[in-house]
Order: sequence, then structure tokens, then C-alpha cells
Amino acid sequence: MDLRESPEHEAFRAEVRAFLASAWPLQGDEARLPDARQHALSRERAVARGYLFRDVPRVYGGSEQPADAIRDAILLEEFAASGVPGSLPSMGPAMLAPTLLEWGTDAQRARFIPPTLRHEIAWCQGYSEPNAGSDLASLASRAELDGDEWVIHGHKVWTSLAAQADWMFGLFRTEPGAAKHAGISYLLVPMKQPGVRVAPLRQMTGGAEFYEVFFDGARTAKENVVGQRGEGWKVSRSTLVHERKLIGDPNYIRRLFQGTVELARRTEWQGRPALSDPGVRRRLARIEGFLLAQEYTNLRQLTASAKGAFTKVMVPMLVTKLHSTNLTQEITRLALDLMGADSLRMPSEDEAQGYTIPKLTAGALLSQYMFTIATSIAGGTSNIQRNIIGERVLGLPRDLRAGGA
Repeated sequence: MDLRESPEHEAFRAEVRAFLASAWPLQGDEARLPDARQHALSRERAVARGYLFRDVPRVYGGSEQPADAIRDAILLEEFAASGVPGSLPSMGPAMLAPTLLEWGTDAQRARFIPPTLRHEIAWCQGYSEPNAGSDLASLASRAELDGDEWVIHGHKVWTSLAAQADWMFGLFRTEPGAAKHAGISYLLVPMKQPGVRVAPLRQMTGGAEFYEVFFDGARTAKENVVGQRGEGWKVSRSTLVHERKLIGDPNYIRRLFQGTVELARRTEWQGRPALSDPGVRRRLARIEGFLLAQEYTNLRQLTASAKGAFTKVMVPMLVTKLHSTNLTQEITRLALDLMGADSLRMPSEDEAQGYTIPKLTAGALLSQYMFTIATSIAGGTSNIQRNIIGERVLGLPRDLRAGGA
């Protein structure tokens, strides 16, 4: 196995790294612009160089570059390492935009993708409900056609960043007499309107990234159905694939692991660094073994994508999300053990972050640990993932269902 990059890709990495070093922070008069405008300038220049939104046509605000999975991976790594703001994947550009490219109409793409890539429209995802989480097809929120508008009633929960969102992409039952997985439509719904109420859900981290959303007669235009009416379940599968890619980000896990190694190096146990303790070293070695296995699995997926044979590694892709969930929990659990009593400090508001890793203070590491518990649920629970892998991939007997189905 030769894991070296080709001379062409080595040159590309150097080119990207040089661009990022010169692109941020902005200089002169630009450095005095509002933060949002500075971030927008940075994104515009990256798009002009062909570094961002490479698979999005230029007409929709992307850079429309030839498919190259290895360049995509290089860009993800270098942007993540650089700290250039606005460059990391977020819900609208990373989840909705590719879904619209696959399923949306030309009018929907033209209306929504360009401002989404410019971060002018913020999105939230309306899937889970109080009685429809892992069994998402049991959702009860409904939309009824009234002339040229859908009228929406229902209740969504665990909706990330709903208070900041301008629009929601979500699932609503539009054909009440249809079978369980049928009769569901994928709608785009404006959030800033009468009939939409958003309430925060305070997390154990101290933050409030998740919300409940109540719909009581909210409206959206008839044409804001993505895909065919009643076939939203198919569309939602595309969005879920992109969401799981975000959850399984190997760069995030590697940074988290390196932060824990540094913590072990500077933490004293019985007058010497914890990193010299045989038990700590065994745990770190075991974790890194699993981390390397995931990184090499991602390289297999990358190689297959580069050769146009991505379907050959669909099974490892299903496993990636489950594996990364377990791995991040094990890493942060070790970090808490290293900190001892310091891990009991409640994280500050700045420390209570999700995938963004701030300075690795005790509060930030505790926040990361608590956040990793949520990834056992987000993007499909771990038990559901195991069922899918066991039944659909390995051909094991189906799990028992209610009613013997």
C-alpha cells in the first residue's frame, strides 16, 4: 500500500496551504470590516480559487471543479487546520445544498443554493419528533394543502440551531392515508413567521444548541416540496448520508486525540507526567489503534471515490459513523480520567461547544465528553446503525419488531 500523494497532489497541498496562510487574517482596511463581511470575503476568494463548493455549479455560486476525491480531502484537512473562518462544513452548505442538487428543481436550486453558500440563509433540520426519533417514519407533524400553500401543524424536537435559522428543511406527513414510509413530503419552511414557536432545550453541557419547534398553522409555498409529493422519505436518505459524513469527520477525532495526548503530557501523577504511566500509555495505544483503523478505512473510501468505485466501500461507510461515535467517547473518557476532580467543573458558555474544539481547558474537554454522548443519537442511533449493518449488510436475522413483524 502506497499512501504517498502524487507529485500533483503534493503541489496542490502546498498551493492551498500558501493561499490559506496569506488569506487570513485580512489586512489593512479589510481588517476593520465587520466580522461577517470579513468571513464572506474569505469564502469568496476561496471559491474563486476553486477551493470551496467544488461540486456546486458556478451558476449556483460554487466553483464547479472536476471531481477529484483526493483534492477534496486535502482541502478539508488544510482548511480545518488553518482556522480560516466560515470554511468548515455547516448544515446548509454541507447537507441541504447537495440534497437540492440531487432532488431539487432548477428554481429551488437557483433560489436557495447561492444564498446558502454565502451564509445569508441559515438552516435547521426538522426530522425528530417526541414520538419519532429512531423510528422516524412514525412522525405525526402534518402539512395540508390550502390553495397555493401548505399549512403545517406539529412538533419537532432536538432541532439544532433552530433559533438562529431562517428556514427549516423537514419531513411532514402530507398523505395521511398512505403507508408508514409513504405519504411523507420533504418541505422547505420559513421559520420567521406567525405559527412557528421555538423553545430552547438546555443541555447538560450548559449550552442550548437544540430546540423544540411548534407549528400551529405555519405556512410555506406549494412549490417548496423537494422531490415528489409523498416521496420525502427517499429525499431524506440523501440528506442523512451527508449528515453522517459530518459526524464521522476523522480530522475532528484526530485533533481530539492529540489534545488528550498533550493533556497526559502536562498532567502530573505522583510527581511525574501521566504520559509515563503504563496504564495511560496502554489506553492511548489502544485508542490510536482504533483511530488509525478508521483513518485507513477513510483512505480506502477515498481511493475508491478517486477511481469512481465508491459503491465498493458502502459497508465501511456505514460502519464509520458508529465507529467514530464509540471512539470519541473513549478519547474524552480518558481525558476526564486524567483531569480528576477538575472534570467536575461546569463548562463556561464559551467552552460548551459542539464539534468546534476551543482551547482544551478542563471545561472544554468535559463539554466535548458530554457532546460525544449525543452523537450516539444524532444522525441515527447506534443501535439502529447496528441493526442496519447486521440485517442489510451481514444478512443476519431481522430484529424482533412489535406485533411480530
